Amino acid sequence: MFCFFFEQNTKISAYRNFYFQKLTQKLYFCAMNSITPVITKDGSHTLYNEMAGEHYHSVFGAVQESEHIFIRAGLDAKRTSQDVLQVLEIGFGTGLNALLTLKWAEDHRQQVQYLGIEAFPLDETTYEQMNYPEILHIKPLLYLKMHHSTMQQQITPDFSIQILHEKFQNLQPEKNRFHVIFFDAFSPDSQPEMWTEEGFRELHNALVSGGVLITYSCKGTVKRALKAAGFQLEKLPGPPGKREFLRATALK
Repeated sequence: MFCFFFEQNTKISAYRNFYFQKLTQKLYFCAMNSITPVITKDGSHTLYNEMAGEHYHSVFGAVQESEHIFIRAGLDAKRTSQDVLQVLEIGFGTGLNALLTLKWAEDHRQQVQYLGIEAFPLDETTYEQMNYPEILHIKPLLYLKMHHSTMQQQITPDFSIQILHEKFQNLQPEKNRFHVIFFDAFSPDSQPEMWTEEGFRELHNALVSGGVLITYSCKGTVKRALKAAGFQLEKLPGPPGKREFLRATALK
């Protein structure tokens, strides 16, 4: 991977600054895809992102972490008597949370419509290396099909998905639609623009009354932004390697 260094105090014209921003956006996109597969302690894969300096999932167990945080605290807590459970994920990444949701939907015979948001999608050669289908005993073709679902697509009888390749900041989600939101962006230190009161307010509006947003972060700035956006917070015991995480309920 190449590293580029720019002098922060350099004075450049507005014209040059425009192209400077375009260049850095392209470099950021390339760096987001400069990633390395890593085997975690439960035998499942994660990816290390060199630009963010972070893993996509916990090195203590990728599948274990996602099941604990997003499935048990999210889906299990919000099983609905309605015909279709609506799920939104911010930070689709490897697709692990979506694949676990597919398995959960089939196991519980619960219809799920899933919308994933990912501004920097992985290339096919990268996500093909992930061993999630093998570990979860799911046909690899279903996992690959999910990643190609840029239009709403029925993957199994109980699970359909659409992935939007756009920035969270540009998202205008439908109001009062979702029952569960998985907020799985990189950390507030790496992507502070993702963890704002304004963004969380949009997500609060997108949830039905009593709907929940689940995130692994318990940082003070995140809690304050969520509260200011109208959420009621719960700190829940975390999976191995993490003390606690947040479940935020939309009060309307």
